Amino acid sequence: MDYAFLRWPGFLDKAFTLSYDDGVASDRRFVGLINEYGAKCTFNLNSALFGNNNFKPHVSEDEVKDLYIENGHEVATHGKNHYVLTAVPKEVAIDEIISDRKFLENLLQTPVCGHAYPNGLYDDAVVETLKQCGIVYARTIEKTHDFSIPTDWLRLAPTCPHRDPELLNLADAFLKGPKYDHRFLSKPLLFYVWGHTYEFDDYDNWNVMEELLQKVGKRDDVWYCTNMQVYRYVKAYEQLEFSADGSMIYNPTSTDLYLRYFGKNVLVKAGQTVNFGDITK
Repeated sequence: MDYAFLRWPGFLDKAFTLSYDDGVASDRRFVGLINEYGAKCTFNLNSALFGNNNFKPHVSEDEVKDLYIENGHEVATHGKNHYVLTAVPKEVAIDEIISDRKFLENLLQTPVCGHAYPNGLYDDAVVETLKQCGIVYARTIEKTHDFSIPTDWLRLAPTCPHRDPELLNLADAFLKGPKYDHRFLSKPLLFYVWGHTYEFDDYDNWNVMEELLQKVGKRDDVWYCTNMQVYRYVKAYEQLEFSADGSMIYNPTSTDLYLRYFGKNVLVKAGQTVNFGDITK
């Protein structure tokens, strides 16, 4: 049995994140909707397609910062031109990622290190290319139907797409929270939903997202976060240093970290050590 469990900020055991692709015009309505319920989303953008109307109307370059960043959301890469990275030479794949990163970083004045695979297609060579391009996580379209915390961040599998017929049942299961095991809590949950906002228009089903948000939004027991916030928090937690007898925990990061340790809630603030004596007995 594990005796130390990550907890989300505020000692929460449930986190909810969204990931939506392509930067299309329907993102505007979507941002307004998720803002109403306090949810956070990562938007995966193709910088060469800003203002493009050939397939679907896309948002303009000028509105990216105000629409996404100023509303507390994340911008990540999706390839400059939305090329399928398994179908192009490595040199083109590198340009797709690096050019997209550079454009978005210059626009937003912040590093952009997340990604979503166009069409969900990737292989080991593409994963290696992403590493070389400085990408730290990349979302696939392989649904898990569970709420586990990722371990392979460059093959990041979401819980489900919003079009999944099990979406609302999964939401109900998520809200029940992790199971308790005596005085020790089980691992926390991450509910991760993805899609394209133009699908709500194409299928006239905005009500699907509204019903989901009515269930999981505006709750005190859920941490609403972007994909990068999840990644950084988990990575910070993994850097905690424990003394040999388990009585001390040092946090070398700049992030306050919350955990359940031997049946107790423990906050280890950034750069500090917590000493609880013989907590292991």
